[in-house]
Order: sequence, then structure tokens, then C-alpha cells
Amino acid sequence: MAIAKVTEIKASSPDSFDDAIKEGIIRANKTIRNIKSAWVKDLEVIVGDDGEITEYRVLMKVTFILEQ
Repeated sequence: MAIAKVTEIKASSPDSFDDAIKEGIIRANKTIRNIKSAWVKDLEVIVGDDGEITEYRVLMKVTFILEQ
């Protein structure tokens, strides 16, 4: 029987939410093995003084299978 664990990570990108998700998974995969899925729980943007979006952030729940 497999046992899964869920952890939250926050990732950001200056380009898009899609990029933030991809970068978050790439980075998590360096230290977490057996990643099976990710659920984007929350989206956030950072707005600069000029009113333009400067950063896209995502909060994700990443699910991975624990090793035996």
C-alpha cells in the first residue's frame, strides 16, 4: 500500500502564473522524490508603484509518495 504526503510550496515568476507553477515544480523536484500531483491553492500578484504587475505568485499543495 502506498502512502502519500502533501506539502505546501510557494513559487513566483516575473512572467506568468504558468511560469511560477512550472518553476515551483522544477524546484520541488530537486528535493522531493516521487511527486505525483500539485493543486494550485492560491494565486497572488505583486503590483509595482506604477500599477503594473511585477510578480506572479502561486501557493501549491504538492503530493508525493513516501518511499518504503
